[in-house]
Amino acid sequence: MARTRSSSHPRRPARVPRGAATRAPRRSSAATDDELTAHVRALYRRIWAVARRIPRGKVATYGQVAELAGLPGGARVAGAAMRASASARARLPWQRVVGKRGPRRAGIALLDPVGAAVQRQLLEAEGVVVSDRGLIDLDRHGWLPRR
Repeated sequence: MARTRSSSHPRRPARVPRGAATRAPRRSSAATDDELTAHVRALYRRIWAVARRIPRGKVATYGQVAELAGLPGGARVAGAAMRASASARARLPWQRVVGKRGPRRAGIALLDPVGAAVQRQLLEAEGVVVSDRGLIDLDRHGWLPRR
């Protein structure tokens, strides 16, 4: 006769319901959401302050802007901040923040053809040379802030 094992067997752990181990704990208060929103808003403000310092005719990468804002490795946060800047866009030189494409190159986002065309037009009006593939020479147009 075959012997069946129960969950009390010493070598076999008790069964855990599917998804129970990966489920995040529930937050109990709205204050946590308010704190998170305030924290994100503060990060975005720091990123926007750095972007406003980029001079005409120069560009900076998302990673560079994030690092100067005190967020090393925060290129994606900088990208999210630039996307969220719709209300501040009139005062924010968003076109000067570009993606890194190599050690000495950066590029405009070609995934959004309308946005890429606007960004290219604004950068070229400032004297930044943008190649046909949307690449920018960082040796020539990269921004290095004074310490």
